[in-house]
Amino acid sequence: MRQGVRLGVDVGRVRVGVARSDRDGLLATPVETIQRVDVDGVVRRVGELVAELDVVELVVGLPLSLSGGDTPSTQDARDVAAALATVAPVRLVDERLSTVTAQSAMRQAGRSTRRQRAVIDQAAAVVILQHALDAERAGRVPGMMVDHEED
Repeated sequence: MRQGVRLGVDVGRVRVGVARSDRDGLLATPVETIQRVDVDGVVRRVGELVAELDVVELVVGLPLSLSGGDTPSTQDARDVAAALATVAPVRLVDERLSTVTAQSAMRQAGRSTRRQRAVIDQAAAVVILQHALDAERAGRVPGMMVDHEED
């Protein structure tokens, strides 16, 4: 298992959830929800977190349909991931059902999901990142790296 803090990112059109791992890559925890005004603002804030937390990699959720095909949000996530690749290496991972899993966990904990949308985004980022960490610990390489092309 590689050492270093990773950030999990759940890209949404209104909000972007962020989670982080510990240096040993064992556990993902929520960090914050970024209000998405534009992609530049998201990249700026994530860049600040990368510097502050000494992040080695970003794990960005790729929203695919249940059959594995693209959804209307897939290209948006790819575009945001490419922009984020300017601040840290980015790995795109399948995020199918991450938000559903986060909402279910919150309901089981007795929390209202309607009033907790920002927290759900963070929880979805935790699910995405924890899945990638668990896969890596099991010897599988999670997702695919995003190439960053210089402008």
